Amino acid sequence: MSEGEGERLKQPVRRLSARAERGVLAGAIAIALVHLYMNGLGSLIVDGLDALLGLAGGSIDTLGGLGRALQQMAVPPPLLMNALHFAGFAVLAGLFYPMIPRAWWTDSRWGTLADLGLGVVGALAGLYLIAQETAIYDRGMNLAAGEWIAGGVLIVVALELVRRTTGWIVPVLSVLALSYATWLGPEIDGMLQFAGLSAETMLFRTVYGDDGIFGNIAGISASIVVMFILFGAFLLRSGAGDAIVDLAQVVAGRLTGGPGLVAVIASALTGTISGSAVANTAQTGTITIPLMQRSGYPGRFAAGVEAAASTGGQLMPPIMGAGAFIMANYTQIPYVTIISAAALPALLYFLSVAFYVRIEAKRLNLLPEADHGLNVREVLVRGVVKLLAPIGVLVLLLFQGFTPTYSAGLAILAVVAGSWFTSEKMGPRAIAEALANGVRNVTMIAVLLVAIGIFVNVIPTTGLGNLLSLMISQWADGNLLIAFVLVALASLVLGMGLPVTAAYVVLAVLSAPALRDLIVQGQILEMLESGTLPEAARSAFMLVDPNALAKLAQPMGAAAAQALLDSAPPEVINIVREQALSDHAATFALLSAHMIIFWLSQDSNVTPPVCLTAFTGAAIAGTDPMKTGVQAWKIAKGLYMVPLLFAYTPLLGGTWHEVLEIFVVATLGLYCIAAGLQGYLVGPLVGPVGWLARGGLLAAGALLFWPGIWWTHAAGATLFASAWAFNRWRAHATPVPAKGTMLKEPPFSILL
Repeated sequence: MSEGEGERLKQPVRRLSARAERGVLAGAIAIALVHLYMNGLGSLIVDGLDALLGLAGGSIDTLGGLGRALQQMAVPPPLLMNALHFAGFAVLAGLFYPMIPRAWWTDSRWGTLADLGLGVVGALAGLYLIAQETAIYDRGMNLAAGEWIAGGVLIVVALELVRRTTGWIVPVLSVLALSYATWLGPEIDGMLQFAGLSAETMLFRTVYGDDGIFGNIAGISASIVVMFILFGAFLLRSGAGDAIVDLAQVVAGRLTGGPGLVAVIASALTGTISGSAVANTAQTGTITIPLMQRSGYPGRFAAGVEAAASTGGQLMPPIMGAGAFIMANYTQIPYVTIISAAALPALLYFLSVAFYVRIEAKRLNLLPEADHGLNVREVLVRGVVKLLAPIGVLVLLLFQGFTPTYSAGLAILAVVAGSWFTSEKMGPRAIAEALANGVRNVTMIAVLLVAIGIFVNVIPTTGLGNLLSLMISQWADGNLLIAFVLVALASLVLGMGLPVTAAYVVLAVLSAPALRDLIVQGQILEMLESGTLPEAARSAFMLVDPNALAKLAQPMGAAAAQALLDSAPPEVINIVREQALSDHAATFALLSAHMIIFWLSQDSNVTPPVCLTAFTGAAIAGTDPMKTGVQAWKIAKGLYMVPLLFAYTPLLGGTWHEVLEIFVVATLGLYCIAAGLQGYLVGPLVGPVGWLARGGLLAAGALLFWPGIWWTHAAGATLFASAWAFNRWRAHATPVPAKGTMLKEPPFSILL
């Protein structure tokens, strides 16, 4: 299930006749097959057909126009591929997302025809513009009347479809961006003034530019996103969803707090194949939330755990929603490098949620489940065949250097082949259903990633991204933590009206350069303070201070290092960056900036007042949505804490022993913070935490998260050991509550 299926809870259901439903099903399957053909299947078919015709003394060229069409569609030009992608999903989006969400419109023939007609008109406008590309270049990039009309229709339809699917934020931002690039920019005084471009130039760049409607982001959607969501749909249709929950129950079901741990493990595993936190909540929560409630967890806590764990699904490689693919395109960092670096941080997040679950189980004195009633051998075999084997094929192919689309295509074949070793074999009907479900699931994200090109194209065209990045740096006054908070606030506000993928795209183009520069600045300051700045970089500072070379040959204080850096003009700083940082360090500074934004963009899922995963969990648990949202936000603290490690430590790009050390220390820090917030320590003869030990645990967690200084980590570990020993000593006199009896929480703990 994709982001599109879950993010729009208000999507109405249009009742279609049986014949219309069959038509939609056939259309969805056709769209899926076209995408499979364009993403690798076509090359195999063309090569096979050419070989067969060769046996008869011919070749595929003997088929004339049909042969040329098959060859072109096997490896289509990017603009044509992206236009076909939009055309198919525009028609489906028109049907699935009515213009007026009222029964009198959605159930009427005229309403259905109008919505379908809008999608068809938008599709034809896009295809017409691609057909006219050569003619436009022949005229010196001057647009004829028909192209003006088609361009206007394309933009209006794309924005209308994205309004129906995700709300008003993207359309409003896009209209403001186009206005700024054409007539509004010259009217603004100060730093934001822009000379302006003609409407013709802006329309041409919006349609044909690398960052426009049919540009790079649409290309990611047409290839990688579609293929991976189809892969997820095949996994779910094969029964992998049930296998995930059963596997989690076998692993953790009999532990104290087992049902809660099942929710965490199941959501993590589902996250490897699902691109949506809300869909993850709906899919696994229908099983895990009642399971947790029956075992004694309060409903609000059970729903909060599922919401927080499901949010982590988009952080879990290899899919990570659509964000990992877009990140790879923006940063030009290989996709395999991104998912490799993202694995341990994702594990840290799920550990932080698991700590809350385990501590709450002990605090409630919940007993382990007597028996989960599952055949362990059968569950393990099903889990390996239906889930682990296809994902293993995918990951192995990726690490062997195959493209993500090719890897996803072979992984789909592995799903079908693997199903034949189980009792639920996938035949033609199941394959058709998986294709149709995958296309339905990708509809919203497809029209969104095409339409957002209207806004994104304006950023490099006008230089607005560099300007806003500079403004963030100035507001932060060189302080990375302040910039971090500004991005977190912006992501929360954007997340109230946008799916997380769109929020990430908007924030990445605006704030990633500023974050990267501040991370690099922090690395240079460390070199200055330790006296390890390379000699070529030291020489650049002689342009500022002729005596700098002698000063830089030895360590200097933090204040002196900051003063020297502040005194250098931007030209000198750029030289220092180029000379001081290796290619590896520069790459992972950029990745760290994008990963910070990507993680922070998830927080709208669990942060009131708009927290769709928490609302979904609350609907299943029958609890108050807003209170459930607060509970989910409390449990999902890792969303804010782990990105601090990206900013201040080499967690993403360090050596293996550096990364392992950071992981271990951060794990202990997350446990201290969870124990301090929940007011309970887990362990032999250890129980409720008093205010003194509670403060010590929170202080220990802060020290353990303090970056890069060994003695703060040692102090944090010592403080934790002291709090644990003190609490164990006083636990002898603490009565053990009956099963299911919640200990009284300290005042205001829900706000922590």
